[in-house]
Amino acid sequence: MPERLVPPDPIALAPVRARRLGIDTHHEPVVVLRADSPTCRAEGFEAHTRVEVRGAHGSIIATLNVLSSGTLLEADEAGLSESAWHRLNAEPGMPLEVRYAPPSEGMSRVRAKIFGSRLGQDDFAGILGEAIEGRLSNVEIAAFLVSCANGRIDRDETVRLTKAMTAAGTRLQWPQPKVVDKHCIGGLPGNRTTPIVVAIAASLGLTMPKTSSRAITSPAGTADTVATFTRVDLDLDAMRRVVDREGGCMVWGGAMNLSPADDVLIRVERMLDIDSSGQLVASVLSKKLAAGSTHVLIDIPLGHTAKVRSRADAQALLDLLSHTAQATGIELKGMISDGSQPVGRGVGPALEAHDVLAVLRNDPAAPADLRQRALQVASGVIELGGLAKGEAALLLAQAALDDGRAWRKFEAICQAQGGLRDPGVATYRQPVPAAREGSVHAIDNRLLSRAARLAGAPQAPSAGLYLDVHVGTRVARGQTLFELHAESPGELAYALDFVRHHPGIITLED
Repeated sequence: MPERLVPPDPIALAPVRARRLGIDTHHEPVVVLRADSPTCRAEGFEAHTRVEVRGAHGSIIATLNVLSSGTLLEADEAGLSESAWHRLNAEPGMPLEVRYAPPSEGMSRVRAKIFGSRLGQDDFAGILGEAIEGRLSNVEIAAFLVSCANGRIDRDETVRLTKAMTAAGTRLQWPQPKVVDKHCIGGLPGNRTTPIVVAIAASLGLTMPKTSSRAITSPAGTADTVATFTRVDLDLDAMRRVVDREGGCMVWGGAMNLSPADDVLIRVERMLDIDSSGQLVASVLSKKLAAGSTHVLIDIPLGHTAKVRSRADAQALLDLLSHTAQATGIELKGMISDGSQPVGRGVGPALEAHDVLAVLRNDPAAPADLRQRALQVASGVIELGGLAKGEAALLLAQAALDDGRAWRKFEAICQAQGGLRDPGVATYRQPVPAAREGSVHAIDNRLLSRAARLAGAPQAPSAGLYLDVHVGTRVARGQTLFELHAESPGELAYALDFVRHHPGIITLED
C-alpha cells in the first residue's frame, strides 16, 4: 500500500514591525511592504492585494502597496498609512501579521448587481456591513455605486437600500409625535436656508433636530457652513441635550453613527463626482429615519445647470422620494423650486455663513433672495408641523424672523452647541470684472461651483467666491461680477486660471 502523503505544516513567518509613515490615504487603510521582505515573497503578494493585518489590539483589512526600491523600510517592517495606524491602535515596532484577506461576500453581491441582478435587503445589508467594517476598498465601493447609477436600481431596491442603510447605524427616537426636518437636493450654489429654517421652526415650538452632511460635490455642505460659526461634531448625548433645551440643533450626522454606511459611500461619491437618484434618495431618507424625523420637506431646485435639469426629472425624483418615504413611515412634502441661478451672494462655507447671519439679524444688506427662499421652506415645514397652512404659514415664518425670535433662538442653539463665533474671511481675494457692458443673462451653477472649489472650498473654510450680480443685473465694463476668495495664493491662481478659460460662467447680453 502506497505511503499516505501528509501536507506540510504552513511556514510560520516572523511578524513584521509596525512603522508609521504619516501618509494620509483618505480613510482607506494602506500597508506598505518591501518587495524583498520575507512576508511579501512567501505569500506572493502583489501591489493592490487586499490583506488582513493583525496586531495586539485588533485587525484591519488594508490595501497593500509594494516598495520596490529605496530605503524607506527595513525588510522586517510594515509601513502603515494614518488610517491603518489609527484603526489598529498601533505603536512603533508593534508586531504585525500580514496575510491574504478572506474573500468578500459583499463583492459577490456587487458583481451580481453589475450583471443585472436585483438585490434584496439582506444583499444591501451585507455590502454595507463590509463597507463600514473596512472590508471593501474604495475601488470596490465605487463599483457598487456605479452598479446602482443611471437607473440601475429600481423603486423597490431603493426602499431596501434605504432600510439597510438605516439599520446599519443608530436610530434616534423623540417623545414628540411630530419631528420636522428639511432637505435640499442641492446643485445650487449658496442656498444655505437650513440654519434660518431651523431657527424659525424652533422659535415657534416645533422640534427640528437637524443633522446635515459635509459637501459631496458642492463648495459647501450645510455642516461645513455651520462649522464656521459653531460646533457641529456633537455626540448623541450632547445632541439630545441641545434639542431638549432649545427644540432644534444643527449638527454633523457623521459624528454620531446615525448613518455610517452613507458616510462611507459619500467619501467615494465625492471622488467619483456622481450622485445617482436611487443612492440620493436612500442617503437622504436613511438619515431622516436615523435622526427620528417623522415629517420631512424636500426642496428640488430645477434649472439648466442645477443638479436636476428638467421638470420630468424633478417629478420622477419626487415620486421616488414619496414612494420610499411612504414605505418607510415618513410623511413627505415636496417642492420644486427655481434653480436657474445661485441663491445669496456667498459660495463657500464661511461666505455662506455670513449670508445666513445677515438674514437672521435682519441686516438691510442681507441677500433678499436667500431670505425669501428660507421663508418659503420654513412655511412648508410649519405646514408639516401643523401650526398653519398656506399664506398663514408664510406670515407666521415671516413674523418669527422680523421680530427677532428666530435670531434669539439661533443664538441659543449655537450657545448650547458650543458657542457662536465669527465665520472669518479669506486672506487672498481677487475680483473678476465684466469684459464688456451688458445685462446678466445667465449664471452657470456648475461652473461657478467649480471655481469656488478650485479656490479651496470646502476644505479651506473661508475660500470660495462672493457673487456681486444676479440674472438681470446691468453691469458696466470692468465692474466686478464676482470676487474669488482663497486661503493661499496658489489656490487663488488655480481658480483664476479656470475662470479665464471659462468665460461662460456668467453670460452677458446687450
